[in-house]
Amino acid sequence: MKKFALIGNPNSGKTTLFNSLTGSTAYVGNWPGVTVEKREGVYKKGSEQVSIVDLPGIYSLSPYSPEEIISRDFILHNKPDCIINIIDATNLERNLYLTLQVLETNIPVVVALNMIDLVKKEGTKINEKRLSELLGVPVVPISALKEQNLNALVEESIKTSNTKREAWTSLNNSKINDLIETLNKKLKEDKVDNSLFHAIKLAENDEKEIQDYPKYLRYIEEYKINFDDELFHQDLEALIANDRYEYITESLVSEVITKKEVDYYDIKSNSNISNKIDSVLTNKWVGIPIFFALLFVIFHLVFSEDLFYLHSLGVTFGNNFEGTMFEGLFYTSNGINSVGVILMNFVNSITGGFSEWIRGLMEGANVQSWAVGLVCDGVFSGIFAVIGFLPQILLLFLFFSILEDSGYMARVAFILDRALRKFGVSGKAFMPMIMGFGCSVPAMINTRSLSDEKERIATIRVIPFFSCGAKLPILVAVAGSMVIMFNVPNADLITFLIYVLGMSVAVLTLILMKSTTMKGEKPPFIMELPQYHLPQIKALMIHLWDKIKHFIKKAFTIIFISTIFIWVLQHFTWDWQYIDNSIDKSILESLGQFVQPLFTPLGFGSQLTSLGWVFAVAAITGLIAKEQVPATLTILAVSIGASGIDVEGNGIDAMVFMINQTGLTFAGALSFIVFNLLTIPCFAAVATARGELRRGTFKWTLLFWIATSYIVSSFVYTVITWWWSLFIWLVVITLVFIGIYLFNLYRDGKLNIKGLRK
Repeated sequence: MKKFALIGNPNSGKTTLFNSLTGSTAYVGNWPGVTVEKREGVYKKGSEQVSIVDLPGIYSLSPYSPEEIISRDFILHNKPDCIINIIDATNLERNLYLTLQVLETNIPVVVALNMIDLVKKEGTKINEKRLSELLGVPVVPISALKEQNLNALVEESIKTSNTKREAWTSLNNSKINDLIETLNKKLKEDKVDNSLFHAIKLAENDEKEIQDYPKYLRYIEEYKINFDDELFHQDLEALIANDRYEYITESLVSEVITKKEVDYYDIKSNSNISNKIDSVLTNKWVGIPIFFALLFVIFHLVFSEDLFYLHSLGVTFGNNFEGTMFEGLFYTSNGINSVGVILMNFVNSITGGFSEWIRGLMEGANVQSWAVGLVCDGVFSGIFAVIGFLPQILLLFLFFSILEDSGYMARVAFILDRALRKFGVSGKAFMPMIMGFGCSVPAMINTRSLSDEKERIATIRVIPFFSCGAKLPILVAVAGSMVIMFNVPNADLITFLIYVLGMSVAVLTLILMKSTTMKGEKPPFIMELPQYHLPQIKALMIHLWDKIKHFIKKAFTIIFISTIFIWVLQHFTWDWQYIDNSIDKSILESLGQFVQPLFTPLGFGSQLTSLGWVFAVAAITGLIAKEQVPATLTILAVSIGASGIDVEGNGIDAMVFMINQTGLTFAGALSFIVFNLLTIPCFAAVATARGELRRGTFKWTLLFWIATSYIVSSFVYTVITWWWSLFIWLVVITLVFIGIYLFNLYRDGKLNIKGLRK
């Protein structure tokens, strides 16, 4: 099977094209740097099946970042049968720079001129035939978003892959063309593949090329002596880049583009509309408040039990629906439910009914009580406690996907960069961080787009603080119980504040690391803001379906096994005697009581009743999968209340029951959320971090997660419980920052050992 490589600039529509061709569920976002590793799929609709490889979006083939290395190595070493170079037709000049570099290889190339529909809409004309003649390769106009002309693109690529191609360069008139020709000749004599490409990179003083082909450096030294030594005092890479852009501007763009005169104030102009929106959304004064306001609206639509605060304004359904399915499902005494709460209640009613039906069947068949307990009170209670939150997780993920696909999240990275660059934090680091709202695993992989190694390590460490979908069941269960037990106005307010807390801790710890152990140069942040556009419904549905598959797979594998394991531990003693309706003397109880004192400073330790160990156990099981926390509490609640207290398989009901049984306070409940949000993430995220971090940094990353969660949770608990403890914390924090300041002075040589300035 032939293998085609998709290569192009970030945000050129490359991954959208990949999904359209292969039917894959690769992540698509309207910001640069979404793809950070190669993905592979198969196109089956053409004259023959072909393998399509989606490479990371890059601006050039100079290996300055991990994604550029991935793309370059694949092209040079894996030798695809054809390169499909996707170009954003609305930014032809910028995109053609990478094209000219690709054409310096011997690999067959087809140019996919994407977003051609937008070009026509703006009244611009591109002469594809003339562009093809100038580049020497086929040019196929397409719209990846609307799936237009894609079959023609693949068929042209199949045809092109059957023909050998000779590399050429636009640098024939460059000042160092003689050097390039000399190096190319020597490389050809040694039968080096893609000799022209390597010759140009050697002339640029490319570090990777010099490392791979050191023996050709002598020809560069000879050239310096015999020809133009003064030339080599210049930045040759910049010189070559300038020559390429000059060729693009004067010999390509001017030849193939005919632009319609567009009035800047034309309201129909896409760029003008984007500019007007950006004047508000990226404003240095209101940009960040607008972002947090949008987040609150999203959380309100997903979690609130008083939609738009209608109940507070006196709007109710009255008594017309009392005793019907509408009461509880659509509204409660607290008000009208939001969309997310309605969907959650609906799913819980189905799962609860199914569980009771199975229980009735098993009891009617005289199945052993331990088997009924294992299936209904163990497996079903644990799994259904998690599945009940799936609608809210998907709804929240849908809103975040809309913000990303519309192009807004790229603006968030921009305004955060402007606010935090003076602290040494780049806005580029916020792009993978914001992806952490969906899942920490792809977010950590996305850090490969960061060129600075120290910034990459620091970013991986704080990504789990951006609460992912797996942590949402914990937030909903505890926040929902706090509304019932502590008269908190709305669960959405708690959830929103916890998300803000997570982001705040991420920013503060990132600044702290960049000021001490991870201090380095401030990396440049160059990103072209994409134009706003309406999200693609198909792409959004693909994202949601992928999320559902991932969630269900985890529910019926990791969580399924974990619930059985927990049920066994709570129903057997150390000498393997079965316990039916009590967990006294069980293995789980003794283990929980052993670790319970560790959580005393956090508010859910030894100060609770004899059952207080359940929170310690739930927090530890959350290390396997965060969804396991409410599942564990539900299993334990069902077991403890089986002798007379009716506890349905619902995380909120289980948490309410546990608060009543253990005496957990408001501060302790809030601290419990914070600890689970900030501590070591799930096993999948831990494994990803270990793979992405260099040797020697992973153990410190684990310690960072444990220390941060423990300190912040202790802060939350103590300050809420004893307000005056805030002053103690402030003194400690002040001393820490003074220590950091003095340490930085000493490290930079501005402070001698005796504490005196030099």
